[in-house]
Amino acid sequence: MRGIATVPTYVVMQPTTLCNLDCSYCYLPLRRVDRRMSVDVARAVAASVGPWARTGRFSVVWHGGEPLAAGREHFADLIAPFAEGVEHHVQTNATLIDDAWCEFFAEHGIRVSVSVDGPETRNGERVTRGNKPAYDRIMRGVEALKRHGIPFSALCVVAKPEPGLATELYAYFLELGCDVLGINVEEMEGVNTRVNRHPERDVTAFWAELVSAWRRDPRIHLREVEWSLRYAAAVLDGTADDVLPRRLDPIPTVAHDGSVVLLSPELAGFSDPRYGDFSSGNVLTTPLAEILAGAAGTPWIGEFLTGVEACRAQCPYFGFCGGAHAANRYFEHGRFDVTTTDHCRNSKIRLLEGVLDHARDHEPTAV
Repeated sequence: MRGIATVPTYVVMQPTTLCNLDCSYCYLPLRRVDRRMSVDVARAVAASVGPWARTGRFSVVWHGGEPLAAGREHFADLIAPFAEGVEHHVQTNATLIDDAWCEFFAEHGIRVSVSVDGPETRNGERVTRGNKPAYDRIMRGVEALKRHGIPFSALCVVAKPEPGLATELYAYFLELGCDVLGINVEEMEGVNTRVNRHPERDVTAFWAELVSAWRRDPRIHLREVEWSLRYAAAVLDGTADDVLPRRLDPIPTVAHDGSVVLLSPELAGFSDPRYGDFSSGNVLTTPLAEILAGAAGTPWIGEFLTGVEACRAQCPYFGFCGGAHAANRYFEHGRFDVTTTDHCRNSKIRLLEGVLDHARDHEPTAV
């Protein structure tokens, strides 16, 4: 994990800044305006993605705003320039999904991930622009996916880890029918300035409880837990150095106007007196491959890499996470060369400790 790779494993694309919901923990600054990506931007990205896709699996992740707010016709125009071997994923709040969208997903082979925070009582943060609950609309979208036999993942935000929650959530998502589940403890980033610091024991217990629930019925791929278990197994067999890639994935996020922000999609749309708009270039004037090749020349990225090395030197969890995320460093501390963040406490350190606590509590009794 030294330096930044020049070839990513996926690209994040912002087809529109607009979102039809107004979730209280959302980090996006422009979600009330509809700034749509032009087809020229999509063509420029596709030109760089084509050679990468020919050498192995490659994904384009459509992430807004609410991507479906761009409309099916425009979405089809944005997808069209990409080669057939490219996998397309969409992260959606599901409120706009209907039969026509399901047919579109099936026709284009688009993989769907739905943002929902568990049962209706746990979705109070997910509301419409009129501050009305969005849960029923989300469920109509999910039911449409099921009706058409379209598999889907789920992404759940946890605002407050507390006893019993992990068991409740896991049971809910089993019944919901998703095949992959990701859990995000709420983060303070972007326009969401709510502090996300929680008692250490509560967060660790939440993750340990989630492992217990999953092990009783592991029908869902549980993103965070399975990654933790792979790391723990690698430590035990002496291959932990091979778990993380040799270099950081640049995770290029291409905004609606073609500007490219690396490493943290959450930085797109923001600017700072010291760092400017965080962009490393624009695909309308510079090929994406060239932007990635010159990534280290972006001032804030050099500061971030200094912070990563500081993590490597002092944090015993570095082999598990590879250093705190850039956006969390910036939004929590105002700079990139710091080390520990509340995000890495909640979703890296306590996660691994929770998995290990579960293992200790369930290790076989010696005879």
